[in-house]
Amino acid sequence: MVNFYVNRRPSLISSIVLIFLLLDASSLSYAANRVVEINVICKNKDLMEDDVPFRVCYNLLNSIPGGAKGKDLVTLVRYTIGVVRAKITNTIHFIDSLIVNSRNSSLKDHYETCLDHFGEEGALGSIDYSGELLEKGDYLGVNVAASAVNTFIDDCVYGESPSDHPLPDPSRLPQHASNVEKLVDIIMAIAKLLYTG
Repeated sequence: MVNFYVNRRPSLISSIVLIFLLLDASSLSYAANRVVEINVICKNKDLMEDDVPFRVCYNLLNSIPGGAKGKDLVTLVRYTIGVVRAKITNTIHFIDSLIVNSRNSSLKDHYETCLDHFGEEGALGSIDYSGELLEKGDYLGVNVAASAVNTFIDDCVYGESPSDHPLPDPSRLPQHASNVEKLVDIIMAIAKLLYTG
């Protein structure tokens, strides 16, 4: 009978690789479980876009059931993704009503284009993807997918290329779009805290 047992000691390189993997996993776990005061997130100008008022950020994060105190960053960004998804869905319903009620063919075409930008292949799909990436622990991916949401929204409001001239829109759609973008900026700020540790 042949003895296939061979006494092997792990190599130094594989030991070092294992240590780095364990350290990386523990740092990801730390970042995900990290609790940061809402004021730190909402007042940090390195994280937050200038057009996001402190009160918008503060009120949103404190609207989480049970309050934001003691909530970790992943919980805060998960909640914010849910709020943004609801706002995008409401905006899609609003755009549908604008299309139905529009008598101006240029505006109707504009709203139909905006519906594409806000829909499954646009902002709604990107925010859903952001949530999927969050559950996988890909916090940089969350930031990139959230940024795509704002790109789709900008394409709706301002056009897809610099040569496009924004159509004067008498509806509240530009305001809806701006409100969603501010909330997306909050997602990106929290995601940045997660992937920068």
